[in-house]
Amino acid sequence: MKSVGFLYDDIYIKHKTPAGHPENCNRLISIINSIDSTNLWSSLIRIAVRKATYEEIALIHSERYINRVKRFGTGYLDSDTYMSENSLEAACFAAGAVIEAIAHCRKGTFERAFCAVRPPGHHAEADAAMGFCIFNNVAIGARYAQSIGCKKVFIIDFDVHHGNGTQHAFEKDRSVFFFSTHQHPHYPGTGAKSERGRDTGEGFTFNSPMSAGSGDAEFTKVYEDVMPKLVDDFAPDIILVSAGYDILDADPLSATRVSQAGIRSIVRSIIRCSSVPIVFTLEGGYNLTALGKAVKGTIEEMLQ
Repeated sequence: MKSVGFLYDDIYIKHKTPAGHPENCNRLISIINSIDSTNLWSSLIRIAVRKATYEEIALIHSERYINRVKRFGTGYLDSDTYMSENSLEAACFAAGAVIEAIAHCRKGTFERAFCAVRPPGHHAEADAAMGFCIFNNVAIGARYAQSIGCKKVFIIDFDVHHGNGTQHAFEKDRSVFFFSTHQHPHYPGTGAKSERGRDTGEGFTFNSPMSAGSGDAEFTKVYEDVMPKLVDDFAPDIILVSAGYDILDADPLSATRVSQAGIRSIVRSIIRCSSVPIVFTLEGGYNLTALGKAVKGTIEEMLQ
């Protein structure tokens, strides 16, 4: 059995969104309840979460944007992304969870980790909130990992929506490989196969757009036949995963048709492709029952 860390804090529940907003605190409540219904807690290593510092957040985001978020107060940062009284604190703790998971992987506390956080992060650009995301948790984590000695970072994003913010953060950087499967065309409109990185980073972005209706067979093919060779050729020091469970067939915000078994297959392919530490971080997933079950299944696979 592998050693697996689990990072969560009640501050994430205090990030409030308006009634009817799909990205709400019940998402994490569903995950915790799903794990509570099993004996998984005894197999997980619980690590306290800390706030990311503004200096750490500035590894990805501009000072102008950070100051805007700090001053903003309550309301919509963009058409989808809501800030409540405790949202800034929750966002700092979300990025901090990924940082702590990476630090503990580096120290050998555990080999793999799951960060059950919100707000999510992969749409957040250097200078803008977007798509429910305030700070880009995984992108910040990648730069932090490099700051403590992980020279090469491989990012895998299986959310149904393309991680535009993460791609843009590293598209000119050959030390971070960004790999994504996502429904296309779909929000946010980026992620075409032709997007392969820019300048010296060309060839270090790989997008695999999935048509509406794609399910287990299509996703499994990519994660078994394409992704492992890219990881092997890149030879990363750590793998960071933007885990978006809105690819599930029950999800209201997508038209992909991945089953619970399909999620497990994707996770198995990821954890088998390399022996380096792996950190999964929650992104999307908006059917509460399906989300809780899928995260439980992910953690069960991670423990193998």
